[in-house]
Amino acid sequence: MNSKPSQYDASFKLEVARMVVDQGLSVMEVVESMRVGQTAVRRWVEQYRAELNGEPGIGKPLTAEQQRIRQLETENRQLKSDLLPALSLSLASLETGKDGDAYHVWV
Repeated sequence: MNSKPSQYDASFKLEVARMVVDQGLSVMEVVESMRVGQTAVRRWVEQYRAELNGEPGIGKPLTAEQQRIRQLETENRQLKSDLLPALSLSLASLETGKDGDAYHVWV
């Protein structure tokens, strides 16, 4: 049988992980009731536990807080890559004064 893996959104994954972590159901109970694979459930539970501890985990974030952190980290990286060349040029122009004397710039 050649089937394509199902894709679930973060809210579904979070619901499944909470069933195990917060409600105390076993992984197998959740697998049977939600009709999802055991490996996927274990992965989502591991991700959720990491996020509860303030860690990023290894997969896509499940909680809104970790999703926002990832978004901000991405924006931060983009801003740094956009601004670094301009900042370097600005600093280079500050290193030499109008009269040609060199200035020390500490960054």
